[in-house]
Amino acid sequence: MSLRFSLMGPVRGWRDDEEINLGPRQQRAVLAALLLNNGVWLSNDQLIGMVWDDPKPSAVMALRTYMYKIRKALPELDLRSKDGGYALRAELVDDCREDPLEGLTSAYFEAQRVRLGDQRLRCHEARLEREPDVVELQKHVAAHPFRERMRALLMQVLYQEGRQAEALEHYHRARALLTGQLGLEPGPELRAIHARILNGDLALPPRPEQLPPDVDDFTGRAAEIARALDVLPRTVGITGMHGSGKTALAVRIGHLVRHRFPDGQIFVRGHDVVNELLRAVGVENPAGDGAALWRQKARGKRFLVVVDDLQDAASVKDLHVPGSAVLLTSVRRWNELPGVTWLKIAGLPASEACGFFHGLAGPAVLAAEPELVAKVLARVSHLPAPIRVLGGKLAGRPHWTVAMLLRQMERETVLGEAVPSDCRAVLAPLARAHRNLTDDERHLLGCFARQDTEVINVCEAAAMSGGEVGAIEPLLESLADVHLIEPLELGRYRLPAFVKLWFQLRAPVLTS
Repeated sequence: MSLRFSLMGPVRGWRDDEEINLGPRQQRAVLAALLLNNGVWLSNDQLIGMVWDDPKPSAVMALRTYMYKIRKALPELDLRSKDGGYALRAELVDDCREDPLEGLTSAYFEAQRVRLGDQRLRCHEARLEREPDVVELQKHVAAHPFRERMRALLMQVLYQEGRQAEALEHYHRARALLTGQLGLEPGPELRAIHARILNGDLALPPRPEQLPPDVDDFTGRAAEIARALDVLPRTVGITGMHGSGKTALAVRIGHLVRHRFPDGQIFVRGHDVVNELLRAVGVENPAGDGAALWRQKARGKRFLVVVDDLQDAASVKDLHVPGSAVLLTSVRRWNELPGVTWLKIAGLPASEACGFFHGLAGPAVLAAEPELVAKVLARVSHLPAPIRVLGGKLAGRPHWTVAMLLRQMERETVLGEAVPSDCRAVLAPLARAHRNLTDDERHLLGCFARQDTEVINVCEAAAMSGGEVGAIEPLLESLADVHLIEPLELGRYRLPAFVKLWFQLRAPVLTS
């Protein structure tokens, strides 16, 4: 349980998220005087002088009464009394935009109101300097037209957004205001910004260019690419099992549409998404609501954002900005995210998989042993990542045939974890998937993989694994969500050949 207090606007307090009734005005004035001197001992006379401009003799008794009521309303408050004085320690927050100490009218509170207002103004300006935003700066300059530093910052931000004429107009307005009302010329900071804008030597913010290089031998996915190009700039999600080429597809789409997004491309791995976006647009060590700050920064701009290997739907939930586009890749399809068009990818069509393998291993290999090539590709479910490794292996062994490669793959099914490094590279996508499964999911999938059949139903899965039907179906659905089995119809599932290969390789380990 925690207590928080605010002196901005009326004096207010909260116990966790519930607001507390702090009593009548004079009682709140006593509490405010203690809060303004957080941790400092105040005598009765000091407190009375702060709360009452012309105190009556009864003020001492009134003070004691208010202290009693404050303790009763806030028993957990660290309020101490000693030698006819009081002190407290409490957490203060600035939670609103109102004037401080509203309703408290003594000379002491008037002076504190001026001090807090000035302090708050400086803090707000410091935040605008760290995280400049055109709309907030325009509001601030309108409210405080003689604050030249903020007007200079507004001119700089406008110029950096390509709004040079507006930046120069702000200078002329400031000059007219200063000369007309104060008889002064603009100060050196305003004049310097004005000169740099005229000379064109004001540095522009860096444009993020984070999109990874396109893959030269990218193969297939024409239908998915066409669909994504049609949907963008609305959000597009790409889902599929590890090794299916989600990232490569997202990068290919990104390069095809990058000309639509002149403010830059941002590439983020699926962790700490908001802070990575903010760093990409120049905000270091952001504080507060990061998603709201990102929306401010991206407002009026056109960014292409690629979030690769999304791990948590909440991390991208509130990031959409009109005009900018988001491309998501994820093993899991996050159906709770609104407004996302999901594209599911799996293995390549057989002809495209052969073409990809042909380009990696060489045309002679495919021409000499087309049937064996088909067997090799089927064993890895036509997935691009393992095909790349196998094709590269053959290219690096010019005296090998596809038959030799296939014999090695078959021999490795009895080696357990003692397999060559290139075999580990082939299986790396499934190794990643396997690490993220629960023990029950691993057991069920292993039982399925050791069957002769490719298709099972829920009852067969329960019988082979020794589980209850009611508990097995959620496990099967969970495995289908990450594409380790394929849902065919309600209650029936198919096991991909590549997943079966993984469990064949692990069989000695699983049964030892």
